[in-house]
Amino acid sequence: MLADTVVSELGYDKVFFVPTYVPPHKTLNTTVTPEQRLGMLRAFCDASAVQLGGRRVFEVEDCEIRRGGISYTSDTLEYFATHYKTDGKPAFIMGQEVAAQFDKWHNSAKVASLAELIIARRHPDNNGVRVEGFVNTPSGDYAADYADQSLLEHFPYEHRLLENPVFPVSSTEIRSRIATGKSFRYLVPEAVFQYICENGLYVNGNCRK
Repeated sequence: MLADTVVSELGYDKVFFVPTYVPPHKTLNTTVTPEQRLGMLRAFCDASAVQLGGRRVFEVEDCEIRRGGISYTSDTLEYFATHYKTDGKPAFIMGQEVAAQFDKWHNSAKVASLAELIIARRHPDNNGVRVEGFVNTPSGDYAADYADQSLLEHFPYEHRLLENPVFPVSSTEIRSRIATGKSFRYLVPEAVFQYICENGLYVNGNCRK
């Protein structure tokens, strides 16, 4: 929905999903591999292209996984500048909980110089589902998600705040639901649901056909 909002309301031609290899700001609490996360994104992008009559509005870029090591956004934006031709700078979309700690990013000023920054609204509600065993652990001096969003009031770089719909569902909750056998089918795209079921991801998924 967020990617569609950017295309439909801000006029961008395409949104690239870029899965990390090793995120610099948290330790992933999952046994799902980078290649499997890439597979879920490819399944979604391929399915959406079919729905759109062959138009590939959503694409996946695996440069961070191919690069290996810690995935820094500044490196990825330099890669995009070399491999993709755009009219002006590309946009980089981040959630407000991430933007609140943007000053801690590796080469944050460089990221701001290489891309137009779009900050999307996010919601921390987990709908009463217990998620303690599924939360990714912050690394270094990064705080947990939504820890201090008041920092956005002093965001130092030019940006656009996207008036996107805010859904009270987090990826942490979805992982928890899958692992504990709760319903999750309509919280992810159908192609992703099928990929999760076919590959047995996140354990004990409720994958009724």
